[in-house]
Amino acid sequence: MAHFVIMGCGRVGATLAHTLEDAGHSVAIIDQDDRAFRRLRSGFTGRKVTGVGFDRDTLKQAGCEEAYAFAAVSSGDNSNILATRVARETFHVSHVVARIYDPGRAEIYQRLGIPTVAAVRWSADQVLRRILPEQHLAGDYREPSGRLVLSEVDLDQGWIGHPLTAIEAASGIRVAFLTRFGEGVLPQAGTAYQEGDTVHAMLNLDRSAEVARILSSAPAKESE
Repeated sequence: MAHFVIMGCGRVGATLAHTLEDAGHSVAIIDQDDRAFRRLRSGFTGRKVTGVGFDRDTLKQAGCEEAYAFAAVSSGDNSNILATRVARETFHVSHVVARIYDPGRAEIYQRLGIPTVAAVRWSADQVLRRILPEQHLAGDYREPSGRLVLSEVDLDQGWIGHPLTAIEAASGIRVAFLTRFGEGVLPQAGTAYQEGDTVHAMLNLDRSAEVARILSSAPAKESE
């Protein structure tokens, strides 16, 4: 079980809160207007925090210090981006996503390494896939036999600076491409993993849990 913090208790936020709770996770949801919590079902057991989603005290009250992921899905682009940056830079939440209405802004923030979901093509699945590793390990594409899958993979920060070939050798995956500053990049000989990169790789579906375990830890240090 992991802890998730959601900013914005509109239709989107309430749907995410219910989905995450149904999956067995703990959830805290933030909104400036406590009347917004009426959208939550009567049996919702998560924390309901009234306050500004980018205020540090509000985020502490929501448990952001121990959060596995943070999703900002309020109706304001600026608030969503600011809250996402505070969650990532102040509370060091590794999995963040912001809902953005303006496609132009969304592209800019993607280039800054802030994962975004544009409202015009929003779905709960798109947000969940950015904050739940088991969701994106389900894959964007499966080959006909169903054994191989193209997926986003999460890497521990200890892999930053390591060549993709080392990542492939350690985990048994094949890196297909990177998303870097919002653009697709085909790996070349010597390409290294950089902070903010999203790694898209082919892997055996039956090894997805093992791959996630290997890459969620820093690489072993070479003995001198």
